[in-house]
Amino acid sequence: MIKKIKKRDGRIVEFDKTRIANAIFKAARAVGGRDYKRACELADKVVELLEEWMREGKIPEIPHVEQVQDAVEKVLVEEGHYKTAKAYILYRKQHEDLRRFTELISNIDIVDSYILQTDWRVRENSNMTYSLQGLNFHISSTIVSQYWLNKIYPPEIKRAHVEGDFHIHDLGFLGAYCVGWDLYDLLVNGFKGVRGKIESKPAKHFRSALGQVVNFFYTLQGEAAGAQALSNFDTYLAPFIRYDGLNYRQVKQAVQEFLFNINIPTRVGFQTPFTNITLDLKVPKFLENEPVIIGGKPQEDCYGDFQDEVEMFNRAFAEIMSEGDAKGRVFTFPIPTYNITRDFDWDNENYEEIWEMAAKYGTPYFANFINSDMRPEDVRSMCCRLRLDTRELKKRGGGLFGANPLTGSIGVVTLNMPRLGYLSKDETEFFERLTELMELAKNSLEIKRKFIERLTEAGLYPYSKFYLRNVKLRFGKYWKNHFSTIGLVGMNECCLNLFGKDIGSEEGLKFAEKVLDFMLKLILEFQEETGNLYNLEATPAESTCYRLAKIDSRKFPDIIFANDAEVKARGAEPYYTNSTQLPVHYTDDLIFALKHQERLQIKYTGGTVFHVFLGESVNAEGIKILVRKVLEKTRLPYITVTPTFSICPQHGYLKGKHEICPKCNAKCEVYSRIVGYIRPVENWNAGKQEEFKQRKTFDASIEAITSWR
Repeated sequence: MIKKIKKRDGRIVEFDKTRIANAIFKAARAVGGRDYKRACELADKVVELLEEWMREGKIPEIPHVEQVQDAVEKVLVEEGHYKTAKAYILYRKQHEDLRRFTELISNIDIVDSYILQTDWRVRENSNMTYSLQGLNFHISSTIVSQYWLNKIYPPEIKRAHVEGDFHIHDLGFLGAYCVGWDLYDLLVNGFKGVRGKIESKPAKHFRSALGQVVNFFYTLQGEAAGAQALSNFDTYLAPFIRYDGLNYRQVKQAVQEFLFNINIPTRVGFQTPFTNITLDLKVPKFLENEPVIIGGKPQEDCYGDFQDEVEMFNRAFAEIMSEGDAKGRVFTFPIPTYNITRDFDWDNENYEEIWEMAAKYGTPYFANFINSDMRPEDVRSMCCRLRLDTRELKKRGGGLFGANPLTGSIGVVTLNMPRLGYLSKDETEFFERLTELMELAKNSLEIKRKFIERLTEAGLYPYSKFYLRNVKLRFGKYWKNHFSTIGLVGMNECCLNLFGKDIGSEEGLKFAEKVLDFMLKLILEFQEETGNLYNLEATPAESTCYRLAKIDSRKFPDIIFANDAEVKARGAEPYYTNSTQLPVHYTDDLIFALKHQERLQIKYTGGTVFHVFLGESVNAEGIKILVRKVLEKTRLPYITVTPTFSICPQHGYLKGKHEICPKCNAKCEVYSRIVGYIRPVENWNAGKQEEFKQRKTFDASIEAITSWR
């Protein structure tokens, strides 16, 4: 028996059958009908149909108003009331149009909501600063998100996002998520490809090569929502140093210009372009005997001949990154990922600046190729946190290196795991609900893939269309090498809501492993079904962890959050723990956390990373020992170290958290890693600020690390 119904705004209200009868009678009167009794009989049949759908598991125990209206249409048609059905459908469509118009009118208020900062989304992205350009992006992203939800996606996908069953990332952007590009292609062909736009010949000199990279990143960032990545950055650029006859001072000056230019907020919304470079440190074997490219032409020399220049480049890059800007602020981008291999030279003096950079700012990612069956050359243009096992690409490319290296992610959908745990009576129901939600996520990603492909053909992303031309030639589609990404948030709170144990317990850990295995199996089925690449990601969830918790706090007041005690006691803003990570306040025992997370993070086929949060910076030698120990002792694919530091307007860089400068009492900027990158805490959204308050830092002392056996 139906007792409750869910409204479009998510409210649960008492079910009233007479409202169905009244709606049917109103439609009947529009076509000359006068029999209210018959309308009541039809309403009874609608209720019977809804109850039948419930028994068959087609709809939940509390049906949505849209599902009720679907049932009304079906009953009217099956009972032969075609004119009434047509009138009812028209009535329904008119009300939908009215709701959309109301939404559009309400968008006038978004200017005020941004200027007055009453909308939490003003700080949704900590890379974006409150500004006129931020306002422009706020307006456009609101309209574009409505276009996706009302024009492109069907009602069930819109409903799942709006009501918080899952989160479709980057709805405010009409493009793909993140893209790894081919630096070799840029060096061979130069920066070009769009009719009527300025073209650059292939670079002949070190400075011009770096300049083209900046222009490339600036431009391509406008055609995707997320990170832009280039791989083998040091290997491909090193030969220019020798061919130009540059000394270290000249190399450092050129790299400094590059870093200042790439960190200017040129992107829409007053953002710095989100960029990522992978650094080999040692020329990879697959490039050792490849002729170097200068001026777009292959030379007699091979990349393997330029190891000294590779080391000079890396030393200069890390040194400038360690110095920071004029005030000592961190260069947030590009995020450097260092490939650490089994033959890595831990005592190389040229790498000392890398450890200094990591100790001071925590900027780099370290990719673990010591304890892994992968090799650096098996990874194609890593995109932010996207880890790509090209054994998937091998099936589509005729060999490990025959496939074009261009890859990335077409889009990301993150599942609300705490809600699944809260709504499920037992594990059986949990996995049934999870399957339904993943199917819906898959459908949304397939719709997005087809839409983006069509827009690419139409020329909406002209530069992407040019630089993806070889993928198109090989596969017949521009985005065939790109993954559809499904992620999750709040596995810890899922366990607490489902069976009362946290993810740090053995029971919680085993359940999380079971869930990931289940999701991987389903993702493989999706891949085989669609012929498109899928992967599973530990979503960074910068704003998602807050948005979904905020929705759930209104719908389910007794649901458990990551900061549940604070939410219940003082009304703190709620948030969920990222992916399958331990709660940020769970432990300061680094070794326990590493061993715990190793069992989970090795399962992800998309992006994942372990962040070692430190209260203050450890010295460079300590960081080197820490990184080496973690990479040699665990199979964790990526790690970072994250010191907290502050910037005084007068005294610059200060170790640790200082809201007020201890030297001059000036207000400081406090920096830490929000998710994948370092930003001032004052720019974080309210949920992430609550998380920062709760963060425990790990004991990463040399004594603690060296005692690890």
